[in-house]
Amino acid sequence: MTMGKIICTGLGPGDPDLMAVRSDRLIRAAAHVAYFRKKGRKGQARRIVDGMLAAGVTEYAMEYPVTTELPFDSPEYIDALARFYDDWADRLATVAQTAEVVVLCEGDPFFYGSFMHLYTRLRERITVEVIPGITGMSGCWTATGTPIINPVAGDDQINAAEKTAGVAVSGTATAGSTVTVTWGSATQTATATGGTASAPRCCWPTGCRRCRRAARRGARLR
Repeated sequence: MTMGKIICTGLGPGDPDLMAVRSDRLIRAAAHVAYFRKKGRKGQARRIVDGMLAAGVTEYAMEYPVTTELPFDSPEYIDALARFYDDWADRLATVAQTAEVVVLCEGDPFFYGSFMHLYTRLRERITVEVIPGITGMSGCWTATGTPIINPVAGDDQINAAEKTAGVAVSGTATAGSTVTVTWGSATQTATATGGTASAPRCCWPTGCRRCRRAARRGARLR
């Protein structure tokens, strides 16, 4: 008997162009494909691979028994999801005894992906491989041009390249108060205004394309 395996591939933030080359190749050649979805929905992961699946592929739609109907920390919710993951771990392990199963996961499987719960149930029972993907959050902050680290190289000191780039210094102060900024031996003062600014929000984990459209228009996401 030929032993199969389970391969979970990260699909990235929603745009097929941002999918790993290996993921693309595996998905197109897969004979068995599984993906998560809400009951009655097609599922975002399945939508991302529209037009990529081979003819005759066997699909396994893993429908969550509950999503937002119950508090996520309630005993009923925890029990329902535990039984759901137990059941699908058994089903996929059975198929993987003789075939290769590709499991689709939005973003990166190990970054808050539902597959994490299957992985912990399967890794001691069957060969499991995980292909990383670009996280939805990474896709969003890149698309909107919003770095998530201090642009001053994380060292709180401005080097020559940063000085040329024109690094902005920001902070919070009460409107009308005097703010003093000291760079080495140089000290500057300014009066704080009442203006505020905020980074754009996004529909993570699948909002990458929406972010890019908004960024091109110069719009702020609500």
